[in-house]
Amino acid sequence: MAHPENPFGQVLVALITPFHADGEVDWAATEKHIDDCISSGADGIVVTGTTGETSTLTDPEKLKLVEVAKSVSGGRAKIITGGGSNETAHAIELYRASEKAGADGVMIVTPYYNKPTQAGLLTHFRMVADATDLPVILYDIPGRTGVPIKYETLLRLAKHPNILAVKDAKGDFSEVSRVLNQTDLMYFSGDDANALPHLSIGATGLIGVTANIAAAPYRAIVDAVNAGDLHTARAVHQQLEPLVRAVMTHVPGTVAAKYILHGLGRISSPRVRLPLVGPEEWEAALIEDELALITDAPGIDLSNFRPDRNAAAGGALPQIAGTTR
Repeated sequence: MAHPENPFGQVLVALITPFHADGEVDWAATEKHIDDCISSGADGIVVTGTTGETSTLTDPEKLKLVEVAKSVSGGRAKIITGGGSNETAHAIELYRASEKAGADGVMIVTPYYNKPTQAGLLTHFRMVADATDLPVILYDIPGRTGVPIKYETLLRLAKHPNILAVKDAKGDFSEVSRVLNQTDLMYFSGDDANALPHLSIGATGLIGVTANIAAAPYRAIVDAVNAGDLHTARAVHQQLEPLVRAVMTHVPGTVAAKYILHGLGRISSPRVRLPLVGPEEWEAALIEDELALITDAPGIDLSNFRPDRNAAAGGALPQIAGTTR
């Protein structure tokens, strides 16, 4: 079926939220990092998602991230707000406020921890989508939420006029093909290692953690796929693979991405908020070993990489709890 016009972009960064060493948001570093990602080829920025540590951000921080990203972007990239809530009323409140703050779209995660039935998912997604005029990406990540969005539910949700896309971190490629065949939903790869496989069966783009460090290779892959040049896309995919493994394998992606970005001098601190903590010595060593395998990937320069395991150690307690509102 013909896809609607894409209002999200194709190379979307699942943005980290830079913190100072005390765990408070480093707004100057945030602005610089957003600009770096866009300048490197990203045409979409997803703030306050899993990688942005949404579960430990306050609502005012989430809304300010939308405002800051919108200002820095200056129309160069779409700004999508992620995260949501496992409380439908709270999710509605957040997305309405995000629309007022300037978001171009919303990404609604499957409610986590409370494990609703498919009927509950359907109601949750529909009510949130009804509450805003913004285009919606459904975020299907059962490894974190405990519940998948089943095929039949996706078909029903595809009929909602605001629900245009799915971020797929489920990895069921046969289901992706089946949904693409029977709906006009766009798909975005939600697993960095599977970006090219997703694109090869008809996905529109990706929402990547590793793109925080290097959006350029993903831009190259997407542009090559758009041009029908699978040879180039596959070559860049292979060049990118050690970086993806470094970011996504040994510790949570947020932790590894911040560790690497700090080592490159691109953020002021690698600090994450508890219960996340920085990599232990042996984990940091594994990340560094993977980075040593990177050669010739476009837009990746590790010649000035200076890791700081001491700065990354531990985690921070912010002054205000994230769920306080």
